[in-house]
Amino acid sequence: MKKSFLALAAVAVVFLGVSLPTQAQQAVYNFSPVNQHDINLTAAYWNPIISYVSEKSGIKLNLKIGRTSADTTSYVLAKEVEFVFTNHLFSPEREQLGWKVFGRRNTPTLQGQIVVPEDSAITSISQLNSQEVVFAGPEAFLIYKVPYAHLLSKNIAVKPVFAGNQNAAFAQLFAGKVVASGANSQLVDGYSRREGKKFRVLWSSEAFQDLALMASSKVPEADVRKVANAFIDMYKDPKGRDILHQASKEVGLPNDAYFVPATVADYAAYKRFYQNAPTSLH
Repeated sequence: MKKSFLALAAVAVVFLGVSLPTQAQQAVYNFSPVNQHDINLTAAYWNPIISYVSEKSGIKLNLKIGRTSADTTSYVLAKEVEFVFTNHLFSPEREQLGWKVFGRRNTPTLQGQIVVPEDSAITSISQLNSQEVVFAGPEAFLIYKVPYAHLLSKNIAVKPVFAGNQNAAFAQLFAGKVVASGANSQLVDGYSRREGKKFRVLWSSEAFQDLALMASSKVPEADVRKVANAFIDMYKDPKGRDILHQASKEVGLPNDAYFVPATVADYAAYKRFYQNAPTSLH
């Protein structure tokens, strides 16, 4: 499929609220991955994957995303979604919502970062005081909450600018509209590979696991198992493996970025963060 078709498919579901036709007796659920990229790249990555998972599991997944990561998370919090790929649900308050971790990508652990262009005159986060720094959005864990909490802990008062997603944040950074950006280390690497841009990392956080595949507590366990098995077994099937390779290439991920089983224990670092973070960042 071409990117333009994939993007239109996403927009049809997201902005028009149109549910795709379903077969008789086929379970249908909404799937909302956090906007790590712009709409086109998000659709290019996820549409072929969820099409495959739908076919293999017999459970129809519809892609449901908003224009920004905060918009997408608002659908989740409004209980309009049954499956997610996110790291926005590990605060103490949101743990009470009953979402269950069942998988993740087998990518290296991630870090929240503060970055500038490689040729920037800025070499220390102390130089960011009173400057505009761009972040994806107020819901972005690694791109906003983690680096912003660190800046607060160092009494460095920056002026946050929200771009909507990581790609848009980097576009503002390299256009010279802001002096620095909050970042997800995985997305820094992917952007560098896709766009040929080079960064200087001013600060990196502790390691966090990649985003989690999660199911709502309202989804029957049998359906969760079918969807989980389709995601986790995808790389074992030549067709599924090819889809993963192509999707990963679209966003700058390694070829072997497939899905593996996971539990909430894999996300202990997120819980540690919230134990010490300001309440405003929960």
